[in-house]
Amino acid sequence: MTERPVTQHAFFEPAREGKLTAIKCAGCGALAIPPRELCPECGARTWSPVLLSGDGAIASFTVIRVAPRGHAGDAPYAIAAVRLAEGVSLLGRVVDIPLDKLAVGLDVRFRPLRIREQTAIGFGPR
Repeated sequence: MTERPVTQHAFFEPAREGKLTAIKCAGCGALAIPPRELCPECGARTWSPVLLSGDGAIASFTVIRVAPRGHAGDAPYAIAAVRLAEGVSLLGRVVDIPLDKLAVGLDVRFRPLRIREQTAIGFGPR
């Protein structure tokens, strides 16, 4: 059993400080990010937190040119699916990389973002 409940809050709290964490299944060793109740591999509910390097590569991306109402002033911006060095994937906003330089396979590094007083996942140049 984990020491504290595996929640979105428990994920974003260390992320705000620049620490990207996943959870590791005690049953089969699979990693999951963001946290979830059941292991996607074996269905177990026994997790422990694992610190990740934050290094990865863009697996796919999209450029948002017409953003939702709450982010309309931010457009255009990019969201990428990043495959982390540890093997798990995570979506995040791309920062400090020109949109015309984005490419599948581009090396990136985790960067915590603050958007409207909320912590968000970002990726920038490595």
